[in-house]
Amino acid sequence: MPVRPCDRPGSPLTPTGHTPAYSAPPPGQDFLSLFSLTGRTALVTGGSSGIGRAIACALAKAGARVVIMARHEGQLADTVRELAAAGCPAAWVSADLADRAATQRGAAAAAEPFGEPDIVVSAAGVNIRPPLGELTAADWDTLMAVNLTAPFLLGQRFGPPMAERGWGRIINIASQQAVRAFGNSGGYGAAKAGVAGLTRSQSEAWAPHGVCCNAIVPGFVATPLTAEVAADPVRSAALAARTMIGRNGEPEDFEGVAIFLASRASDYVTGQMIFVDGGLSAT
Repeated sequence: MPVRPCDRPGSPLTPTGHTPAYSAPPPGQDFLSLFSLTGRTALVTGGSSGIGRAIACALAKAGARVVIMARHEGQLADTVRELAAAGCPAAWVSADLADRAATQRGAAAAAEPFGEPDIVVSAAGVNIRPPLGELTAADWDTLMAVNLTAPFLLGQRFGPPMAERGWGRIINIASQQAVRAFGNSGGYGAAKAGVAGLTRSQSEAWAPHGVCCNAIVPGFVATPLTAEVAADPVRSAALAARTMIGRNGEPEDFEGVAIFLASRASDYVTGQMIFVDGGLSAT
């Protein structure tokens, strides 16, 4: 679990390894301080590829110390090296989020490099795509474990401590399939509908204590998770044509919304599904 230092100044950790309490900037300070994550610590699952990687890099460049968690050590190490080259402190933890015990061990390890996270982003996902009538119970269990149970377990581990400290952010990645059916993706859709409900429940539990919990809902984005559809130019073009902007999404399209939801700029935003889809959901 390498830890990469950087030369960019940030708030030091307390002797216990926790992030110091946030103090508001002086009146009149640049409004960009609303979006600064200096002194914060973020955990991003799925942070070595796709949308999760883009979010992890954005949070790091906004000032956060970042721990990324995923399965593949090579991709994890590559991402941390990229962050180090940009002067950002980062570390990685390898964990299989389909395994409940491994997820819990990974969560414990993620708190070691920089202390307890202030921001938890659940971006790891898996989709198994047979027709619903051919989806096995084992497939269903995997879909639920990675897409729904892992965000639940991470929320249970980190949400209460955030509430005790009086500040935190939980950002879950949901899906268009939380609100509409897509072919050959029924189990994934059910899990992501669960993520939407989980996010509202996390908000109800912890928002009164300063922990804002929201879900980002992407449109179609070419990532390893959507490789099957992205490889079909006809289907990919059809999805782009359904957006108002006229193109499919890119992982970098989620950098801004992630920084907003992770920062104090979103202090009064919680329990929401934020659609970042080029207008797809409005057509």
